[in-house]
Amino acid sequence: MSQSLLRLATVKARTGLSRSTIYRRMAEGCFPQPISLGGRSVAWVDGDVNAWIAAQIEAARVRGHR
Repeated sequence: MSQSLLRLATVKARTGLSRSTIYRRMAEGCFPQPISLGGRSVAWVDGDVNAWIAAQIEAARVRGHR
Protein backbone atom coordinates (compact mmCIF):
# COMPACT_ATOMS: atom_id res chain seq x y z
CA MET A 1 0.00 0.00 0.00
CA SER A 2 1.44 3.32 -1.06
CA GLN A 3 1.28 6.24 1.34
CA SER A 4 1.93 9.86 0.63
CA LEU A 5 2.94 12.79 2.76
CA LEU A 6 0.81 15.89 3.16
CA ARG A 7 2.13 19.35 3.86
CA LEU A 8 0.27 21.73 6.19
CA ALA A 9 -1.67 23.54 3.45
CA THR A 10 -3.14 20.25 2.24
CA VAL A 11 -3.96 19.10 5.77
CA LYS A 12 -5.72 22.41 6.42
CA ALA A 13 -7.71 22.08 3.19
CA ARG A 14 -8.68 18.46 3.89
CA THR A 15 -9.72 18.98 7.48
CA GLY A 16 -11.06 22.52 7.40
CA LEU A 17 -8.97 23.29 10.49
CA SER A 18 -6.65 26.25 10.94
CA ARG A 19 -2.94 25.88 11.61
CA SER A 20 -3.35 26.83 15.27
CA THR A 21 -6.20 24.34 15.77
CA ILE A 22 -4.19 21.54 14.17
CA TYR A 23 -1.20 22.20 16.43
CA ARG A 24 -3.40 22.62 19.53
CA ARG A 25 -5.15 19.31 18.85
CA MET A 26 -1.79 17.64 18.28
CA ALA A 27 -0.64 18.91 21.71
CA GLU A 28 -3.85 17.52 23.23
CA GLY A 29 -3.24 14.16 21.55
CA CYS A 30 -6.37 14.55 19.40
CA PHE A 31 -4.74 14.87 15.97
CA PRO A 32 -2.06 12.81 14.19
CA GLN A 33 1.54 13.84 14.73
CA PRO A 34 3.57 14.84 11.68
CA ILE A 35 6.88 13.32 10.72
CA SER A 36 10.03 15.36 10.28
CA LEU A 37 11.33 15.91 6.78
CA GLY A 38 14.48 17.55 8.08
CA GLY A 39 15.19 21.04 9.22
CA ARG A 40 11.92 22.68 10.15
CA SER A 41 9.85 20.82 7.57
CA VAL A 42 7.15 18.39 8.62
CA ALA A 43 4.43 16.46 6.83
CA TRP A 44 1.54 14.25 7.86
CA VAL A 45 1.05 10.70 6.64
CA ASP A 46 -1.96 10.63 4.31
CA GLY A 47 -3.40 7.51 5.94
CA ASP A 48 -3.21 9.05 9.42
CA VAL A 49 -5.12 12.14 8.31
CA ASN A 50 -7.70 10.04 6.44
CA ALA A 51 -8.23 7.88 9.54
CA TRP A 52 -8.70 11.00 11.68
CA ILE A 53 -11.26 12.38 9.22
CA ALA A 54 -13.13 9.06 9.17
CA ALA A 55 -13.20 9.01 12.98
CA GLN A 56 -14.60 12.55 13.07
CA ILE A 57 -17.36 11.58 10.62
CA GLU A 58 -18.22 8.47 12.63
CA ALA A 59 -18.28 10.41 15.92
CA ALA A 60 -20.60 13.00 14.39
CA ARG A 61 -22.95 10.29 13.17
CA VAL A 62 -23.01 8.64 16.58
CA ARG A 63 -23.95 11.99 18.11
CA GLY A 64 -26.71 12.30 15.53
CA HIS A 65 -25.19 15.03 13.34
CA ARG A 66 -25.32 13.73 9.82
